[in-house]
Amino acid sequence: MENAPVITRKIKMEEIKLAGLRVLCPGDQYIKEIPKASLRLENRMSEISHIANPHRQIGAFKVEESTEAEDGYWVCVEVTAFEDVPEDMVTLTVPAQSYAVYHHQGSNKDIMQSYGYLHKWIDASGYKRLKGRWHLELYSSWADPERLSVELCDTVE
Repeated sequence: MENAPVITRKIKMEEIKLAGLRVLCPGDQYIKEIPKASLRLENRMSEISHIANPHRQIGAFKVEESTEAEDGYWVCVEVTAFEDVPEDMVTLTVPAQSYAVYHHQGSNKDIMQSYGYLHKWIDASGYKRLKGRWHLELYSSWADPERLSVELCDTVE
């Protein structure tokens, strides 16, 4: 971990509206199920109205969920309004929050190592992780799980 590139930063994001698919499975299966949901969402994007950016998928999750309804991982796109969202899809509003951000490029198998770099930076910078809030993953490349390009956004105080 000592040799991690220092490309971490803190940002503030405004409220964001998301529409997409919820993945709920045993913890060790997310590495397989999230890419499948991502491809399903990509194939169904024409069914979603008001997409803000069709070239970005957003993953949302809580590290420590307080209800069963918050458990899982949401594979979504940002929308400007919740109109004409297919019945079998989910919607989620993430409030304005601050995030520590680390850019992960590579395999989804290595993403936990990147989170390790991010969490170490958060601690060293004196920020506090807010595990009960929505955390985001902003994907600019998601088609190949071995070659992801994603901003890991960990909610901080």
